[in-house]
Amino acid sequence: MTSAINIGLISVGWMGRLHSRAYLAAAHHYPELPLRAVLHTAADPDEGGRAHAVDVLGYRRAVADHRELLADPEIDAVSICSPNFLHHEIALAAAEAGKPFWIEKPMGRDAAESRDIAAAASAAGVVTSVGFNYRHVPAIAEARRLVREGALGAITNVRVSFLADYSADPRGALTWRFLEERAGSGVVGDLLSHGIDLAQYVVGRVASVTAATEIFIPERPLPAAGASSHFSSGADDAPVGAVENEDYAAVIGRFDSGAVGVFESSRVAIGTRAEYVIDVYGTKGSLRWDFQRLNELRLADDRAGYRTIMAQPGYGDFARFQPGPGTSMGFDDLKTVEASLFLRSIAEARQLSPSAADGWAAAEVADAALASARSGAWVDVHRVEGPTTFDAA
Repeated sequence: MTSAINIGLISVGWMGRLHSRAYLAAAHHYPELPLRAVLHTAADPDEGGRAHAVDVLGYRRAVADHRELLADPEIDAVSICSPNFLHHEIALAAAEAGKPFWIEKPMGRDAAESRDIAAAASAAGVVTSVGFNYRHVPAIAEARRLVREGALGAITNVRVSFLADYSADPRGALTWRFLEERAGSGVVGDLLSHGIDLAQYVVGRVASVTAATEIFIPERPLPAAGASSHFSSGADDAPVGAVENEDYAAVIGRFDSGAVGVFESSRVAIGTRAEYVIDVYGTKGSLRWDFQRLNELRLADDRAGYRTIMAQPGYGDFARFQPGPGTSMGFDDLKTVEASLFLRSIAEARQLSPSAADGWAAAEVADAALASARSGAWVDVHRVEGPTTFDAA
C-alpha cells in the first residue's frame, strides 16, 4: 500500500524541473515504493518560474518565498535546487522544520557550511539526499562491485577527469557562479565535487591532497538584468568584472588505502562538452568509465587489453529502465534513481541516498585542495562525522 508524500520545491530552474520529473518518474520505474510523491508547492521569486511550476510541472500552488513553503505543515519533504549561496540558509531551515531534504551539490559554499548542514540534519533526525547523480550509473555500480570485491587486485592509482566547456566563451556573462561570495569555489565545487564523490564511492576515502588552480578567463562581461545561467552571454560592449574563483584545478591525492589519485577539472576546456572520466588501475586489472558513453564499462582483467561491456540487467538499477544491453539509459534517469532512493530513505527512516555527510566529505576534499593551491603544501583531509554512504557495504 502506498502513501502520498507532499513535495516542496525550492527554485524552479533546470535542476528543479528535473527533480520534479524524477519524482513522478520514480512511481513508474519503482512501483513498489511505499511513498508516492505529490508535487504540492514550489517556491521561486521569479513569476515565470512560479507559473511554470503550476502550469507545466503540475504543482498545486507556487509561492515567492521559500520560508512560506517551509512553514507549511502540509509539506513533508523538500528539494533544494537554489543557487549555492542560498543552500546553507535553506537547508538549516528545512532541518529545523523537520523536513527531509534533497539538495544539489555543492551542498555548501565550503566545508564549514557543509558541516553545518550535515550536523543540522543529524540533530534533527531527518534523512537527506545530495545530488551526486553519477553514482547511480549502472556501469558505475558494476565498477564499484569489481573494485570492492577485489577483482582488480590492490588498487594502485586512480585518474578522475571532469572536463567541460560550458564557460569557455569569454563573452559568457559574469553570473553568480564566478563570484566567491555567491558560489564559493569555481570548478572545484561545481564539477570536481562530482569526481571526488565518484572516486570515493568506487575506491574509498581520499586522505590527503596537493593541488594547483588557475583562472584562465580573468574578466567577463557583467550580466544583463535577469541573467542567472552560466550559459548567459554578455553584450559585446558591456562593462566587465573580475572572475573570482578557479576555472581549472589539478589535484594529486592519496586514498586511505594508499592508492594515488590524479584529479583534473576544467570549465573552459574547448571541445570537451562533458568529458567525465574515471580510470581505476589495480594489480590484477583496470577499468574505465566515461559519461559520454554512459552505458559502457571498459574492463581489462587480463593482459589482452580493454574490452567493452554494455550495461545490462544486474548492473545497478539498469533493469528498472531498459530490458537488455544496448538500449541506453540517460542523464535524467540517474535523477530518477536518486529520487527513488530519497523516497525510500524517508519511508524506511534510514540513509540510502547520498547523505549530507557525503556532501560534507566531498567538500572537505575540495577545501583541502583549495588550501593546498594557496600554500603549495600537501594538506590532510578532515575526516567527517555522520552517516556517509560512499563506504557503506
